Amino acid sequence: MKHGIAVLTMSAGSLLVGVASAQPATQTTTQTTTAPVAGKAPLGVTVIEMETVVLGWSTKRDLFDKTVVNDKNEKIGKVDDLIISAGKAGNTPAASFVIVGVGGFLGMGKRDVAIPTEQLKMQNKQLVLPGATKDALKAMPPFVYQAR
Repeated sequence: MKHGIAVLTMSAGSLLVGVASAQPATQTTTQTTTAPVAGKAPLGVTVIEMETVVLGWSTKRDLFDKTVVNDKNEKIGKVDDLIISAGKAGNTPAASFVIVGVGGFLGMGKRDVAIPTEQLKMQNKQLVLPGATKDALKAMPPFVYQAR
């Protein structure tokens, strides 16, 4: 009886090996992954662009609610907003203007003015608007948000 079970087991084992060897070899396919695409441009930033992102200004960390000084280190206002509009190329959005709140006390009497972003400089971790004074900014036309 034991001999019959051993023969049966060996036969079944050979059958399974035969079935396994009769199976077609599995093909390994390599899939090349590409970046998701929106329209014609890949989504996200490239490794090269990442350097620009890392070295650029952060609106949250470097701009919003930060004091703006002139080149004499006099406080002239505070950054309240950043306006994104069509860049100089015409189709690529860019940070075009910084809205600076000037004057006032506890929000009363404050005047918002639009300053082109290229006029601001970052010096010693401070936002500097060279040649500006608080009076000069107060004399500028006020920036008023338009209803949408």
